[in-house]
Amino acid sequence: MQKKSKPKLKIRTGSKKETLVDSDILTLDEMFVKFMTAKQTEGLAPRTINEYYQHYDNLKDFLGQDMTNENITVEDFQGYIGFMLHDKGLAPMTVNIRTRTMRAFIRYCHKKGFIDTPIHEDFKPIKTPSDTLESFTPDEVKKILSVIDDSMYTGFRNKVIIYVLLDTLVRISELCAMKRSNVNLEKGEIYLEAMGTKTRKARIVPITKPTIDLLKEYLEIIEDFDDEHLFLTYDGHEINHATVRINLRDYGKGAGVKKRVSPHTFRHTGALWYIKNGGDPFSLQKTLGHSDMSMTRKYIQMSDMDIQGQHKKFSPINNLV
Repeated sequence: MQKKSKPKLKIRTGSKKETLVDSDILTLDEMFVKFMTAKQTEGLAPRTINEYYQHYDNLKDFLGQDMTNENITVEDFQGYIGFMLHDKGLAPMTVNIRTRTMRAFIRYCHKKGFIDTPIHEDFKPIKTPSDTLESFTPDEVKKILSVIDDSMYTGFRNKVIIYVLLDTLVRISELCAMKRSNVNLEKGEIYLEAMGTKTRKARIVPITKPTIDLLKEYLEIIEDFDDEHLFLTYDGHEINHATVRINLRDYGKGAGVKKRVSPHTFRHTGALWYIKNGGDPFSLQKTLGHSDMSMTRKYIQMSDMDIQGQHKKFSPINNLV
């Protein structure tokens, strides 16, 4: 095995960018190790760290070989984006998630002086329409619920999961991380611990009476299980993301719903219904756990389009024409 050369002494120029004196040639793998070492000091969730590795593996599969800081080009990343979109047929949102990860990696390499050219500035997430957030109609959710056999434990648990997803607007990772001890039925709220949220900030999400009633019954069913988590498998273990996704997908197929039936679609649906029912965007932002209003604003824009359609249909001016 070829012995890796040690990085040479680094100096600082007048800017904050670090430059290698007579720099060694570094491979993508070597630079990625340095990048992930830095990322692991930021307190990111284990799932996020794993996604960085997965996204890098996807890039390496496309490139077909390890490359170096001297021969990697912007065309490699532009080609990768085109490959994901056209050859793999991935959704634009999925492509953008992977692209942002790689941009963060290359931006780090440029900042550290491993790569001379800021090629991360020339490949960016693709533009997507602001109204592409898919959501369900009330009838579609009722159809999904109608195919669930809630006389069985798993069916009843999944029914509760759907209610909680719609009511609290949590992400799938936050749902699976919920603890029984953090469910307060009297106050009508669930406390999300910081380590279980995407933003690493704790927050409280409210729940309404229909969800409270279902949770009360569900908690009585699982009271003899030892695991501290709220949603458990039939043998009392913490449920994983994949199980929830597969169950929801199968219910969607059984109900004949043509849209993607996933935890995130329920999150979109709950947020859109919240705005349509008169909820204000600031409390919605807090419930969703968004760090800024940019994402929350999409739900408001979707709601505005619906309001315009309704206004055209029911405007009093129609009586004069």
